Amino acid sequence: MLSYKKQHIALNFASFIASRISFKSKRTFSKLIVRIAIAGITLGLGVMILSLAIIRGFKGEIQTKVRGFDGDITVVKYDLNASYENSPFARADTFENKAKGSPAIKHLAPFATKPGIIKANNEIEGVLLKGVDKTYNWDFLKANMVAGTVINFADTSESKRELMVSQTLADRLRLKLGDNLTMFFVQEPLRRRPFKVVGIFDTSVEDIDKIYVIGDINLIKRLNDWKPDEIGGYELQVANFDQIDEVGHFVDNNLPPRLKFTTVFENFPLIFEWLPLLDINNRIMVALMLVVAVINMISALLIMILERTAMIGILKAMGATNWNIQKIFLLNASYIIGLGLLFGNILGLGLGLLQYHTHVFKLDASSYYMSFVPIKLTWLDVVSLNIGTMIICLLVLTIPSMLVAKISPVKAIQYK
Repeated sequence: MLSYKKQHIALNFASFIASRISFKSKRTFSKLIVRIAIAGITLGLGVMILSLAIIRGFKGEIQTKVRGFDGDITVVKYDLNASYENSPFARADTFENKAKGSPAIKHLAPFATKPGIIKANNEIEGVLLKGVDKTYNWDFLKANMVAGTVINFADTSESKRELMVSQTLADRLRLKLGDNLTMFFVQEPLRRRPFKVVGIFDTSVEDIDKIYVIGDINLIKRLNDWKPDEIGGYELQVANFDQIDEVGHFVDNNLPPRLKFTTVFENFPLIFEWLPLLDINNRIMVALMLVVAVINMISALLIMILERTAMIGILKAMGATNWNIQKIFLLNASYIIGLGLLFGNILGLGLGLLQYHTHVFKLDASSYYMSFVPIKLTWLDVVSLNIGTMIICLLVLTIPSMLVAKISPVKAIQYK
């Protein structure tokens, strides 16, 4: 009990002096050093929060765009066909029922693709017509609509004439909502079909916007003389993207022998090989900011110790141990770090929330696949950065605080 009381008194003693040094010091130089240290922690933490939020937001936005248009898993006929036009196969009812009954698969829809050439306003552009039906998940395209609506399958005769194009193609062909155009399909004999633009979308993914247009799958069936139950493939969306490999095994085990599947990683390899590199950049950024913050705090602590040399000598002469005096400066540092973390959170979270709600900071969509800086803030990231910064700084600061043990009481009292 007596030992506990001594420790409690020592802690109160250290806390009292540390608070006086931190907040009630009249020395102009000390105040300047404290303010610089707080500013360093503030900027460091703010940059780390924004860096992590932007990287997570960027990766999430890219994945959402690619997954939303092409699905997570694509099922096509198993053959040597490497063209843009799918080989037909009869719908696999047993597989469809199992896939729709699995909680790991959120959505399943048939599709078919067929290359064509659009002619409009004396302009010509090669495109890939993606045919879908009324079961297609329109959430992604609706979220990226610039004008118009999605295809209306209520009138089957009219839906075959409706076409959705990207903003990129609309600009190249000088098309606007409601315009008519003609698409040519190179086959024997050559087929031409009239279309009306009912919707314009903008995914900001060049590989999608430069090539794809959306139409009715029944038109492709008619052009290719397919049977009513034949399709070009299935698109599957998984409930949890982190479990895509497990869902892939499930799909593989339940597919008929004539079918094969590919994941979004195989369909867009360059994009998904590039995304992990962002994590490396982010780790480097966080490490650099921590190094800057630590160096800043070490410099501030050393200067404060040297400036308080006389005080250290007097405390030692009065019987204070080296550890008790070290605790004074470590508590002093913790106050400074705490204020820096507070202001850093305000800076990082404030700018992050501002960008999340207003999209004030823009990007070049042709280079970054999106027109604004994306933000994804998570409390786990913020808490981890705060705790990690505090712990690392305090652990590193124990080394310069040992300078206290090197100070002689007699020489320190004479120090001016």
